[in-house]
Amino acid sequence: MNRRSGVVRIVTLLMIACFLALPLGACGKKASLEPPPGKETEFPRQYPRR
Repeated sequence: MNRRSGVVRIVTLLMIACFLALPLGACGKKASLEPPPGKETEFPRQYPRR
């Protein structure tokens, strides 16, 4: 394996890793963790029993 082929392989693997990691940036809560002013929190609350 020559030097250029090794560089191409590394760059390709890095690009694949970045493309696989990008969707993870969409996970999680984006808004404020605190409720809006004037609104009480709804949690914790009891689950209904059957």
